[in-house]
Amino acid sequence: MTTGRSTSLSILLICLCLLLSLESSALAQQPRPIKQKQPGAAVTSKPDVKMLPPALRARGQALLNEQDEQKRADLAEDLAEQEPVAALEFLVALLESDPAPVVRDTIIDQLDDAPSPGFHQALARLAATDPDVKVALAALDKLRAHRMRETQTLLAQRTAMAKRKGDAAELRALLREQERWISLVNGTMLPAFMRATPPLFSLKEAGQPVRILTLGDFGYGSPGNRRLAGDGQKQVAAAMLQSHRQSPFDFGLTLGDNFYPDGMESPADDRWQTLWRELYEPLGLKFYATLGNHDWHHADSPAAEILHSQQSQSWRMPAPYYTFTAGPVQFFALDTNEVSEAQLLWLKNALSESRTRWKVVYGHHPIYSVGQHKDNQTLIERLLPELKGRVDVYLAGHDHDLQHLKPEGGVHFFVNGGGGARIRKIEPGPRSLFAHSAYAFATIEADARMLAVKFIGTDLKTIYEYTLTKGDAP
Repeated sequence: MTTGRSTSLSILLICLCLLLSLESSALAQQPRPIKQKQPGAAVTSKPDVKMLPPALRARGQALLNEQDEQKRADLAEDLAEQEPVAALEFLVALLESDPAPVVRDTIIDQLDDAPSPGFHQALARLAATDPDVKVALAALDKLRAHRMRETQTLLAQRTAMAKRKGDAAELRALLREQERWISLVNGTMLPAFMRATPPLFSLKEAGQPVRILTLGDFGYGSPGNRRLAGDGQKQVAAAMLQSHRQSPFDFGLTLGDNFYPDGMESPADDRWQTLWRELYEPLGLKFYATLGNHDWHHADSPAAEILHSQQSQSWRMPAPYYTFTAGPVQFFALDTNEVSEAQLLWLKNALSESRTRWKVVYGHHPIYSVGQHKDNQTLIERLLPELKGRVDVYLAGHDHDLQHLKPEGGVHFFVNGGGGARIRKIEPGPRSLFAHSAYAFATIEADARMLAVKFIGTDLKTIYEYTLTKGDAP
């Protein structure tokens, strides 16, 4: 045990030294400190709307003209969400000139891992000189993730080499280390014992039908106070409770982004009361949860969400990924933030061993989507091949809308992201069977011959329904 801890500590110290070296180099190249206005001062040095494509210039000008700091941050968030590439240069200029910390912090969060040297150089300057410590820490955290991903790529290359060689012992060692690096990239060291998957468990006997509630992108909070539930979240929660009273559910699933903006700080964070217990414990159900990208934002959040399972009547997250059965369905909960080789190997083996009639895989990030985030090429290349011919439904959130996309390899793709976060406009695409923007939840009903997915609005009306069928039950 001592050797393992020493090795991990050595790796972490090497990473920190590398990060400090890289940041020192970046700052040496750009020594000019940022010239910040005093908080609350009017914006006088503004980015040029000519940095934007003509179609976006009116929005850019409206942003620059807005005097209210929070409204300006909201406009910047919308622009970064909807046009992250086209608006990148403009937003980076705004990042270095806007006097409001809330605007700078919002841009840092929304641009995420923008592939721009200018963005990374701006982050380095903000980390060193921004007068607001929260903004400085956000910039430093974003830089850390970027630098760690660079070194994680080296580990991935070595893992691929071990796979080609067929060296099982070397591959096992690398897979364990890759799981640790996933935590490092996301800003925490989630202990290995918290990543260990539990044995297969069952919630309902195989011969019985099931009715399941699913909820995605929900813990948004109100605009003025993120520690209190927002109107959208409360409306969906109330509709879920009413639906449950009319026709009871067996249990629930969460599709990640359980708590905005940065997950939970501890298993006893007071937001568990306002953003979870008050809203969902009245249903009397257990929810089997997955992690979204926002649940990884705080260094302690993944561990907090796993450990909260031990003190909650309704919250269940035994590990970042796990599997269980209920009636004729086997569910496979994934952590799609970083789909490691170890997770893929576990999923491949679990699917091979499954003998249930239906197989449903759920996680946060869609494989295919016509929403804001579009198709996920990494998941298409790495996860989808493991699902084809084996899985009936892949259910995700992340895009704040409702979707059903054309199946591939027998897999139907559903996006259920209307649980409480700000919903986004959506237009159908070539792969769309259904695309809609609304606050809603989704249900899964299954027996030996059919599996039905429904999107249900806050008025309890069915927005969309699709039923998969199979031949005579064995």
